[in-house]
Amino acid sequence: MNIKENIAKSILRKHKKIDSWFLSRYGMNLYRGCIHNCIYCDGRAEKYNVDGEFGKDVVVKINAIDVLKKELNLKRKRVPLKKGFIMVGGGVGDSYQPAEKKYYLTRKTLELLYEMDLPIHILTKSILVERDMGIIKKINEKSKVIVSFSFSSTNENISSFFEPGVPAPKARLETLKSFKEEGIATGMFLMPVIPFISDKPKILEKTLRDAVDADIDFVIFSGMTLKPGRQMDFFYEHLEKFYPDLITEYKFIYKDDKWGNASKQYYDSLNKTFNAISKNYRIYKRIPQHIYDGYIDENDKVIVILEHIDYLLKLQGKKSPYGFAAYSISNLNEPISNLRNKLTSIKGVGRTTETIILEILDTGSCNYYKKLMSQ
Repeated sequence: MNIKENIAKSILRKHKKIDSWFLSRYGMNLYRGCIHNCIYCDGRAEKYNVDGEFGKDVVVKINAIDVLKKELNLKRKRVPLKKGFIMVGGGVGDSYQPAEKKYYLTRKTLELLYEMDLPIHILTKSILVERDMGIIKKINEKSKVIVSFSFSSTNENISSFFEPGVPAPKARLETLKSFKEEGIATGMFLMPVIPFISDKPKILEKTLRDAVDADIDFVIFSGMTLKPGRQMDFFYEHLEKFYPDLITEYKFIYKDDKWGNASKQYYDSLNKTFNAISKNYRIYKRIPQHIYDGYIDENDKVIVILEHIDYLLKLQGKKSPYGFAAYSISNLNEPISNLRNKLTSIKGVGRTTETIILEILDTGSCNYYKKLMSQ
């Protein structure tokens, strides 16, 4: 591991709209680069501008806490913080990777967020998070915490190859279970599922069974992206060594998509398989409402519920207008309740969507949403 210390100008990243996958309005990268060195990680992609050799070099933002104190200081802010979870973790560097043992940036961030009485969502692959159980419990008592781990599967052999710097799946599951036993909401981000390797029905079924056995609250699922350039080249280099027979199949489903998406046909088939298996375990496929109720504002609740409905319908292979409606609502500059008599004037909101929104405004939820989430 090669460490470079850096002085950061900013830490807190504000999203343009609430992220309904993580329920976050803000995120942060305390470290750039990641020693976990997962073979599939898209943090290698050129678009993220991570300096050095990904998997070996890590930039540590040594002044992160001082910067965060200023960014979170409500007296200094012209625009108040939006309600929502603060995402402790980032796509280009796990906040609990080995450098955290020395620098304690994540621990100090949690202590700061505790003082601010802000809800947090931690996403990691490292069991080092258990070191901070004490402060995480304190935050959960004052506000709310979600602790999530990412997995490509719970198969030990697959993990040892594709996630060489990460604790074994069994250790991650045990850590999640320990948090759940302390009354903290837990999640599995089953992403990315690796084509032709961890997407096999038997592997998916075991992973979901293991999640249920660990009493995890939800499993969020996604296929793998392979962005042309460094990410794809690195992945194919390792695939060539150990799974050479799969190269042709990969090149059939991954074309020249700049976002790195596989073919729609592959994703549709994968979603169908996951949806069928998940029904056997009745596990939530998005963060359930009882976890986020009271921690996001009115507009964001409507957006999250509509986007969850949109995802759950598309997972079944159905078309949905709800994602576009949610996007339009995210651009509103006033509470949606002010528009309750003219909701259909919002682009993408038809009569059916209007009915759902009114039910959310009147009751705080939606029976159709509850039905889809429970399937």
